[in-house]
Amino acid sequence: MSFEVEGKLIKKYDTENKTGTFQAREFVIEINSGNYPQAVKFQLVQDRCPLIDAFEEGEFIKVHFDLRGREWNGKYFTNLNAWRLEKPSAAQSPDAPPAGTGTGDFPSANDDPGDAGSFDDLPF
Repeated sequence: MSFEVEGKLIKKYDTENKTGTFQAREFVIEINSGNYPQAVKFQLVQDRCPLIDAFEEGEFIKVHFDLRGREWNGKYFTNLNAWRLEKPSAAQSPDAPPAGTGTGDFPSANDDPGDAGSFDDLPF
């Protein structure tokens, strides 16, 4: 299942070689969702690590990603694996928060909360 979200790139990290054959690179975007901006970390893996090089911190970006989860030694981990990065559509103003456009978007203040479960504006 894939998702997409738009936000402002606030941090990009260097590529890390996790093993001799596996590399990953993380980056963080700020998503305006309701009254509290959310800083969300994504990862790029293997040959997708250089995709973030085309973007500068402070620039708006559209991220296509998959949810990945796994168990290791009784602990559970979740990753947001980005597989495509692009500039947001020209119709999207950089100063306006992204509007909910359907499945895969994070809920915003403009979304119908009846479809998103129990959504509120608390920061935790």
